[in-house]
Amino acid sequence: MIKAHVSALATVAAAALLFGCTTSGEAPSALASGAPSAAENARATRAPATIDNFMLSDTDYMGHELYRMTDAKAIVIVTTGNGCPIARNLTPHLKALQAKYGPQGVKFLMLNSNLQDGRDAIAKEKEEFGIDIPILMDTHQLVGEQLGVTRTAEFYVIDPKTWKVAYRGPMDDRLDYGTQKAVADHPWASNAIEAVMAGKPAQAATRMSAGCLIDFPGRAAAAKKISYVKDVAPILEAKCVSCHVEGGIGPFAMTNYEMVKGFSPMIREVLRTDRMPPWNVDPHVGKWSDDKSLTSAQIKTVVHWIEQGAPRGEGADPLGAKRRVAETWPLGKPDLILDIPKYTIPASGVVDYQRPVMVNPLTEGKWVKASTFVVSQRQAVHHFLTGYLKEVPADGKGNESRWGASMGGYAVGAESTLWPTNVGTYLPPGGAIGAQAHYTPFGKEVTDTSKLGLYFYKDGETPELVMRNSVIVDPTIVIPAGEGRHKETAYIDVPKDMLLYSAFPHAHYRGYASDLWVEYPDGAKKRLLAMPRYDFNWQREYSFAEPLKIPAGSKLIANYWYDNSKQNPANPDASKTIVWGDQSWEEMFYTAVRYRWTDETSAQLTNNDDLIDKTRLMGMFDDNVDGKIQKAELKGEMGANLVKYFPMVDKNADGAIDKIEFAAMQAMMGGRRREQAQQAPKPAATPAPAAVSGGGR
Repeated sequence: MIKAHVSALATVAAAALLFGCTTSGEAPSALASGAPSAAENARATRAPATIDNFMLSDTDYMGHELYRMTDAKAIVIVTTGNGCPIARNLTPHLKALQAKYGPQGVKFLMLNSNLQDGRDAIAKEKEEFGIDIPILMDTHQLVGEQLGVTRTAEFYVIDPKTWKVAYRGPMDDRLDYGTQKAVADHPWASNAIEAVMAGKPAQAATRMSAGCLIDFPGRAAAAKKISYVKDVAPILEAKCVSCHVEGGIGPFAMTNYEMVKGFSPMIREVLRTDRMPPWNVDPHVGKWSDDKSLTSAQIKTVVHWIEQGAPRGEGADPLGAKRRVAETWPLGKPDLILDIPKYTIPASGVVDYQRPVMVNPLTEGKWVKASTFVVSQRQAVHHFLTGYLKEVPADGKGNESRWGASMGGYAVGAESTLWPTNVGTYLPPGGAIGAQAHYTPFGKEVTDTSKLGLYFYKDGETPELVMRNSVIVDPTIVIPAGEGRHKETAYIDVPKDMLLYSAFPHAHYRGYASDLWVEYPDGAKKRLLAMPRYDFNWQREYSFAEPLKIPAGSKLIANYWYDNSKQNPANPDASKTIVWGDQSWEEMFYTAVRYRWTDETSAQLTNNDDLIDKTRLMGMFDDNVDGKIQKAELKGEMGANLVKYFPMVDKNADGAIDKIEFAAMQAMMGGRRREQAQQAPKPAATPAPAAVSGGGR
């Protein structure tokens, strides 16, 4: 009878814990109810001997690539998750650990692999608990999987000389399930950090971390056999093969299973470091009409398949069924093909920007709807930019100061430019199209014979709407020597209601990250694009799935971060302070935008672009975006030329130049007007019917 009574009580207690209550009606201790069993300890996944490279962005949309942290004395990765009481309890002790070892060169990172935690929620908890350590978003859980993560509050101490995982375990023995000490007896993580810094082996912990369990459903999925034929090849065919074909821009052609399997270790690496696909904007910000990224499920399928040994599976090879060759003109044969003047690029040395012109043979005006560049020397051509010229320059040089509307551009990975339906750019008869050509020697003398193809609306078909283009540019940038995350800001004012179609961020070797914001007239801000990790080798235009309404009185604000440190493998010289310059070892701050004015039609053009130009210079200098220019904001060569006139321009002597004072200064300086408004077609006697109304792609 007594035995039965005890058994019944045990059953009630077990049921109460299962449903989240104690027998007394109180909530159970998170520490007590989370205690790992012996069986769970046995199931705990092992940490790898070494950690593979990865790139993850944090809650501020800043990218962190592990293998670029070579300057660290040790790297500490701490797992975390929203709402976990153990992780929260750890916060002050973790901050103390960082305060002690951070100044000694130890790099601290936190890793959130929880599928249920969104970026905004993580950022909110990070701020609430005063955490100043970057929290990396392990959205695909691939980093957590490789590290063998099972719980929050796990510490991984990594030696950046060998990338070995020197220690995995709890911070110390202060916290245990159901108990808590005031002072730890065994500071395992601290001892491991000091061991790595001293080049000695770290002592292993004697227990698991007392953290909250993290769900990794991919581990179970990864145990299932993945087939190249059924699972992987369809993903490659949909997202990768268009570039990885014979004659394509990919470094190898995905022609069959054997080729893919041979490159599979490299495919895994470029997926984990986010180098491929070449789509560098963060998927959590904005929606895009031409999204080239892989979904999380697709990435995990390919990576898990490679980690299984890349098995082929049964059936015919989908990629080997037919030969695929890159098309010369992927949009079809152009209506007009223009030869960019030949240019011989030397094997070495510096090639100044070339500004060739292409004579326009048209005898009547046309509305452009698309353009494509066919580049003959991909290794040597960095970019082409274009602009319409009313006259063929006598000196044969199409300087940008004379340009009107753009006829498209080229950068690696961005060969074609498409205008949205019912939107076009007018190309008048005669004149010329100027190009800015950036050539880079690569060890072999070659002659470039690139071409520009233009596609027109059909005769009698006039688009109702007009595409415009501008840039958020800042030639005043100054990037200090050795600085790893230097930030620069610039903006343009939006004078009239606008529909924004796309953005094209551009920097050089030291470019690290970029974003684009709109600040509305009421002061509210919205992030439109986030690029946590800028890649100089892959540059493209990002077109919004639906054009964005930008009201008059707004600002379009761009931020760039530059890595001028030794940890940037592309940095030509970390000892130099860098300013704006054309060449790749210099720097740029350049976000091109395409848009249309809502009050403009092809029959009634405006001069709204001129209104942008009136305040453009102020947007270059005004780094804190307060509508005024302080003396400290007058940077670079341009700033040095203006700073001596500061007292003269600052009429009210308040220590800043406001918009009225700046406008007066610009009036004295003068400036050029754009030519696009002068490119208007002559009104038709009978207006041609417009294409189907719209504005989206």
